Amino acid sequence: MPGREHLEKLWTNILELGPRRLIALGLVGLTVFVTVGLGAYYLSRPLREPLYTGLSRDDVSRMAAVLKDAGVPFDVSSDGTAVLVSYGQTAQARMLLAEKGLPQSGKAGYELFNDLGSLGLTSFMQDITRVRALEGEIARTVQTLKGVKAARVHIVMPDPGSFRREQQPASASVVVRTEPANDPSTAPAIRQLVAAAIPGMKPDKVTVLNTDGTILLSGDDAATAPAGRMATLEQLTNREIQDNIRRTLTPYLGTNNFEVSVVARLNTDKTQTNETLFNPDQKVERGTRVIKETESSQNRAAQRPTTAQQNLPNQNVQSGGAENSSSESQRREEQTNYEISSKTVQTVSDGYTVKNLSVAVLVNRSRLEALANPGKEAGKDAAKIELEPQIAEIEQLVASASGFNKARGDQIKVAAVSFVNEGQPLAPVPALGIGDVLMRQSGTLINAATILIVGCLLIWFGLRPAVNAILARSPETETELALAAPESDTLDRLQAEQAVAAAEPNLIEDLTERIAHSPIRKLEQLVELDEEQVANILKQWLSRDEAA
Repeated sequence: MPGREHLEKLWTNILELGPRRLIALGLVGLTVFVTVGLGAYYLSRPLREPLYTGLSRDDVSRMAAVLKDAGVPFDVSSDGTAVLVSYGQTAQARMLLAEKGLPQSGKAGYELFNDLGSLGLTSFMQDITRVRALEGEIARTVQTLKGVKAARVHIVMPDPGSFRREQQPASASVVVRTEPANDPSTAPAIRQLVAAAIPGMKPDKVTVLNTDGTILLSGDDAATAPAGRMATLEQLTNREIQDNIRRTLTPYLGTNNFEVSVVARLNTDKTQTNETLFNPDQKVERGTRVIKETESSQNRAAQRPTTAQQNLPNQNVQSGGAENSSSESQRREEQTNYEISSKTVQTVSDGYTVKNLSVAVLVNRSRLEALANPGKEAGKDAAKIELEPQIAEIEQLVASASGFNKARGDQIKVAAVSFVNEGQPLAPVPALGIGDVLMRQSGTLINAATILIVGCLLIWFGLRPAVNAILARSPETETELALAAPESDTLDRLQAEQAVAAAEPNLIEDLTERIAHSPIRKLEQLVELDEEQVANILKQWLSRDEAA
């Protein structure tokens, strides 16, 4: 196995070097490795490192002014929320900014109580500090939500009064900067978060706005007319109808052969309807009352006659006649009460309805011409091609996809126009050329080339002379070997060394002997030591060549 033989020879040659040479070679290799590693570290490290991230614009401006006055080089990230300084100056810059109390936005929460003293602090100052700390803590939490880049909270705490009939409720307003802008998806979560963090606050007392003045979420009271909710509903409705129309027309016209615009006007008024219905056909006997009366009476009246005997004592005058009468009556009364069936309906509507709808569709004319006359190319004899059937068909498809209702005043307009570049999509941005790529990576390439050059120079001027000095034999050793051996032995030894070097490859010999101990150099060393000995050796070589 050639590989195994080479390894064995390499190991044998290494052992022949001796412990001193091995230690020297190890020290040289370690020095080269450490030097190249340190050079690569210092050359490849970044020019800037972040000092602070997630800063507000005010803090960035103040910190930039302080660093500029102190002469500390710095840079600001592309989004304007981080400050970068030179590598290794982070600690110095932070200490310098700490002396100026920067960044200030980092002390917007409960850290405010750390700077308050116990003496001379009024109740008003305590209340103000508590509100500020609460605002800062809530703003920090809101900024951790997805899509929220910055937030600021204003809280109005209730002010209790002894002579007030109605207490003022707590309220809050939150201003956020979202990405993408006008994104109302996090507004309900922000409202619930603020309402839960403040005692006694109701969710409808929290208003969420965007930095451009758009109301993302306001109170639920109908009198306040939440314009932000109306705008959001209209945008969602327009987008949904546009998507429905695109999904309908894409298989028919293609992706880049039409454009759709939808404007929907909504009605979000809250309505309440009360209705009571009576059904006379369905009646139920609820109660019956019957009254019966019978009355009977008799009257008798006796009359005495008027005579002279009435004036005589002890005279009984008998009546000659009398009147008798009798009466009898009966009454019957019956009353029946019936319950008539009734139905009460109460309807409360808190949603929205579409007042009217306007849809505009622009269609690529060349595409319609190709559909109207498939046998001819688009653009040829276009004046003779009737596009009305295709336009009418597109109108029917759009009306069906958008929920068109002519009774409420909806409008649909389809027009065939010539598109720019025949509706083809924009050409992609061309790839960067080799020159642009090299220019962008020039810093990295320069650092890599510098590291390679430093390593090569260190190996050529440091490692190579050190290895030669370690492996080379001293002049005293060469002189002793040359004087002790006879001339024929010296010649034979030199020839044997040349034959072995030519016949058997040796990795260590290739690295050291061929470079530092070539025959010519050995001959030069022998000439310097003993010229007569060298002259005798050359004479023997010449005599052998002549004999041959």
